[in-house]
Amino acid sequence: MPVRRYLAFDLGAESGRALVGTLADGRLRLEEVHRFRNDPVEVCGTLYWDVLSLYAHLLNGIREYVQRFGSAVVGIGVDTWGLDFGLLAADGHLLQNPVGYRDRRTEGMEEEVARRVSLRELFELTGISFHRIHTICQLLALRLGSSPTLNCAATFLMMPDLLAYFLSGRARCERTNAISTQLYDPRRGIWSDELLARLGLPREIMPGIVDPGTVLGPLGEAARRSTALDEGLVIAPCSHDTASAVTAVPARGRGCAFISSGTWSVLGSFVDEVVTSAEAFSARVLNELAVDGFFVCRNIMGLWLLQQARAAWRRKGEAYSYADLAELAEAAAAGGALVHPDDPAFLAPADMVDAIREYCVRTGQMPPDTPGATARCILESLALSYRHGLEQFGRVLGRQARSLNVVGGGSRNRLLCQFAADAAGLPVTAGPGEATSVGNVLVQALATGDLASPGEIVEVVRRSADLAEYEPREPERWDDRYETYLRLLGSG
Repeated sequence: MPVRRYLAFDLGAESGRALVGTLADGRLRLEEVHRFRNDPVEVCGTLYWDVLSLYAHLLNGIREYVQRFGSAVVGIGVDTWGLDFGLLAADGHLLQNPVGYRDRRTEGMEEEVARRVSLRELFELTGISFHRIHTICQLLALRLGSSPTLNCAATFLMMPDLLAYFLSGRARCERTNAISTQLYDPRRGIWSDELLARLGLPREIMPGIVDPGTVLGPLGEAARRSTALDEGLVIAPCSHDTASAVTAVPARGRGCAFISSGTWSVLGSFVDEVVTSAEAFSARVLNELAVDGFFVCRNIMGLWLLQQARAAWRRKGEAYSYADLAELAEAAAAGGALVHPDDPAFLAPADMVDAIREYCVRTGQMPPDTPGATARCILESLALSYRHGLEQFGRVLGRQARSLNVVGGGSRNRLLCQFAADAAGLPVTAGPGEATSVGNVLVQALATGDLASPGEIVEVVRRSADLAEYEPREPERWDDRYETYLRLLGSG
């Protein structure tokens, strides 16, 4: 196979990157060419994403590509976090910066949604368990607030679709992000007209839905002129970053579970069809889509806790790298405090270290008193939350996981991966670390015919990834820790 290069933009809630994926001889090599911060901006009490700055960074990434590799690329794909969106006017212009899902505007939306459709029925219709940060609540908050922005809107676009529109001029919603809105009918593969009508949301603004691996069109004239890239197709990968990461999971099969580990930890398992049983509803699972079908998952508030604790220490003049914190956590004493990562206190605290301390006091525990002890508390708690989620999945799916794959940035956290193996009592395979970008590039390659099938994607991942293996240790100690964790779920 001749050398083929693709450009993948992967944007998370903390930072973004541009990576060049080179596909040759059935293997994929990634090279980062641009990295940038993604900081929300609070203005007059509203938390915005600076989407024009993000787009400028996409153009900078293309310029870096041109300087290193020349003026032609096979494809350009964008993936981001889910939930958030932009609104376009009839003339195609952006009406305002997208608002972040942690903004306060969705407070009280659970009651407002439930007045119009029961949460159980909502789950049956969409396959998505309710959370107030979801797109459905953001749009309802605009409607109930008589938002002039919503009233003027002609087109709704999720964040990666919006950035792809800036690049290509084509406004479409890619399917793996459409399902995350909780306004999509997963059985029929279309927007849910019933839900939109019952919530009073405008159906006419919802764009056409395309499959992952759809060629949107060539890079637009303004972007070509700005970057000096003469040739390149804008391609919709799995534009939801979770779906891109799941596409790069190197194992398939009924006994395989996975975690896409980053700001959020997405714990999941592949399924053949949408699962909306009573057990699934009670377990608050989500039915989502990757390139080759459905998976069920749960979102756990992941390394967000460590990211925000690190930011809190930095504000106090104590700068720690993630490697520093892993080393300090490993050296900290075992058996300390635990937290429930999904407690509402950790969603958007002013100071994560203070929030952890207050949670421990509230639950009758001695708070961690050093950065190492705090980091160990977070990592052990995450690992125990994985075990709890796996047990729930066992009841929902009627089968127990026999192995666990950790992909994404968290797969590089050796201590977290070992704790996950220990807590779950399962062998853990860690990698690829760049799972989201790997999935982004390989779905682009599927779109252009460089790869023939989703199965070939998995084979390329296995040949290309540097995987690490972890075996469980100390089962009795972790069983005791798990009992403590379960007590917290009842008292926290």
